[in-house]
Amino acid sequence: MYLIFRCDCGRVLYGKEGVVTRKCPCGKSLKVKERRILKKVDTSEDASEAVREIQEEIYGEITFKKASELPKSKRGQITTKD
Repeated sequence: MYLIFRCDCGRVLYGKEGVVTRKCPCGKSLKVKERRILKKVDTSEDASEAVREIQEEIYGEITFKKASELPKSKRGQITTKD
């Protein structure tokens, strides 16, 4: 089983169920248990296709930010608008 979720930068990612952390290409390490799960699929091929579909649905043309470009709060933590 694969879990589909989003990074704070907006990128949609997938990880195998049971994996503790996943690193986004923007540079941020994500704890999978703390993310909102958008979808669950059975195979990695299905997960890859689901990520593509969700990305296109959300953004149309895909653009991303690096972790260093995200706004930071007073404590140095990355903040989101969600």
